Amino acid sequence: MNMIETKNLTKSYGDFTAVSNLNLHVPKGCVYGFVGPNGAGKSTTMKMFLGLTQPSGGAFVIDRMSYPHSRLRILREIGSMIESPAFYGNLTGEENLDIIRGILGLSKSDVDDALDLVGLTPFRKRLARKYSLGMKQRLGLAGALIGRPPILILDEPTNGLDPVGIHEIRTLIRSLPDRYDCTVLVSSHLLSEIELMADQIGVLNHGHLLFEGTLEELRAKAAFEGHPDDNLEEMFLSLIEEDNLKRGEVR
Repeated sequence: MNMIETKNLTKSYGDFTAVSNLNLHVPKGCVYGFVGPNGAGKSTTMKMFLGLTQPSGGAFVIDRMSYPHSRLRILREIGSMIESPAFYGNLTGEENLDIIRGILGLSKSDVDDALDLVGLTPFRKRLARKYSLGMKQRLGLAGALIGRPPILILDEPTNGLDPVGIHEIRTLIRSLPDRYDCTVLVSSHLLSEIELMADQIGVLNHGHLLFEGTLEELRAKAAFEGHPDDNLEEMFLSLIEEDNLKRGEVR
């Protein structure tokens, strides 16, 4: 079963097409790594799923609910962290999450649960402005996880972190499907992290999906076509370069 599925999903801004006829399949219970160069259309796709921007064409289904018919029901199923999380610095981590809890109509215990999931329970009374960058990212994940939504959409969750923070966030994300049966769609520029984190990979370039499948399937495709297949970064760069050459771009 696919938790997220798109059919020819398209988003255009005037003459510019950010996402073009995208057919994405995100299986239930997996971590799906969504990768592509800057401007490939990853964030635009995620924003369409969250109702932050309207598709220009095509359709998508999330947990068997179609957009826009089930827009509000879809949003209740998704926890998200898009770009850098923003918090009230003069409130504690717990108080920041309590605001989200109130908006979503959840119980007090959901705040405790979210803090526990991301390992912030010992720091729940600390002001958010005194959190380290890694702790702020964890708090952002806690905001996405509150109420244990079945789908998480995370855009660059390790952005700006040091190696220790990156490892912590990656380990946490990797554990989530098994810990409470959720599906994670995650984008990142750190391909080495996606390689360690993701069950499935989608490669996007100029709004077009170049590949979708497991890392093993991507490695087999790269080897068959005579491309480097040692690691995700080399395979990714070969795919992008080949696609750009087809488009007549000089790299």
